[in-house]
Amino acid sequence: MWEEFKKFAFKGNVIDMAVGVIIGGAFGKIVTSLVNDIVMPILGIILGKVNFTDLKIVLSPAEYSATGEVIKAESAITYGSFLQTVVDFLLISLSIFLFVKLMNSRKKKPEPQPEAPKGPTTEELLTEIRDLLQDQNAAKHV
Repeated sequence: MWEEFKKFAFKGNVIDMAVGVIIGGAFGKIVTSLVNDIVMPILGIILGKVNFTDLKIVLSPAEYSATGEVIKAESAITYGSFLQTVVDFLLISLSIFLFVKLMNSRKKKPEPQPEAPKGPTTEELLTEIRDLLQDQNAAKHV
């Protein structure tokens, strides 16, 4: 069983997949930073200085004591974070699509193989065999 596992785990495809997952995770962090630190602030300025992470629908506001301590935390639907995650996803998907498209366009296209020389057809071979047999029979009867 251990040998089977080693054969499976150390096949080239499994290792390639693991490397792809690790690089994909790191790439996801880069794109998340791009969205959080560059795209969303620019989009927020364009839309009137909106900070998307602050967008929410408050279901029940927080309750505070006289000293300012939170007695009951706010309950809210934070749709701004959701919008930011959707933009993350779209940018990651677009980036991966473009990368795969680039890699596929760079693959060498297989060169067309030259056609093998054509041999005789079945009818031609049968005709040739018939003629040889006729010649042999004619030689025997002479």
